[in-house]
Amino acid sequence: MSYLSSHTIALPLRKGDEVITAGVSSALTDNQLLNEGLELITSWGLICRPNNLLGRRWGYLAGKDDLRQKDLSPNNPAPLMTFARGGWGAARLLENKQNWKKGWLLGFSDITSILLARLKAGFDGNVHGPLLTTLSKEPKWSQSRLKSLLFGRPLPNLKGDSWKIGIATGPLVVANLTVASHLLGTPFMPDLRGAILIFEDIGEAPYRIDRMLTQWRLTGILHQLAGIAFGSFQNCINTEDSHPDETFQLNQILKERTQDLGIPVVGNLPIGHCCGNAALPLGREACLNGNRGELSVSP
Repeated sequence: MSYLSSHTIALPLRKGDEVITAGVSSALTDNQLLNEGLELITSWGLICRPNNLLGRRWGYLAGKDDLRQKDLSPNNPAPLMTFARGGWGAARLLENKQNWKKGWLLGFSDITSILLARLKAGFDGNVHGPLLTTLSKEPKWSQSRLKSLLFGRPLPNLKGDSWKIGIATGPLVVANLTVASHLLGTPFMPDLRGAILIFEDIGEAPYRIDRMLTQWRLTGILHQLAGIAFGSFQNCINTEDSHPDETFQLNQILKERTQDLGIPVVGNLPIGHCCGNAALPLGREACLNGNRGELSVSP
């Protein structure tokens, strides 16, 4: 199965290409990290258009919905759209009819809703990777990987831990578990039959992870995957002072909710809210090797 239409394939970037900065989620509170991210992208030979995000606020959002929609659908598109930050707000824009354009979109966390909706529409170029406000803090290998992906160079394999043996191939889908869970039952969730699905998250107690994965199981979606993997689950810990015998740790839940699916399972990939958020292209063909705990992406 392929999600992508041939006329929507994103072409590799070239030096001199322009970059748009979009704010579709929470309000930006500090310009320093944003500027550091823009400086890094500029060092790759790309040209970043000016933005007006600092101080733009409507409640906790980076402006009213119509203003944030203009960021997402500019009159003059560019080959790359980068998102300033996550938080919350991107999914609100999906109530509008979107006029997706060919090119690259880069972000993760709350941006999951945009990446999945655009993928569902058949568009290539959706990159689960650093936000502009996290990019400068990424390790060198992660920054280099993102540059290679955007400029059309091969990507090295990612190494995690083998949780269930087997080898599977299929289109790659990467998502924040919480954000993706709130798209279930909407028109914006891609068909995941035969896909390689990777989840990450932050700040969710293990019992809530259990609840979300159980919801995915009840839909039948997890049973139709080719393979499943997990990235970083930052600060997803038990906050109560429970005795170990009276609760479950995160990895216990991730393993227990996936071990009976009959597909390869890989844990602890360097993806998500950790310093080392490996860029991955949604919809491209991937191979999940549960024997070696590795993920590879086809050129």
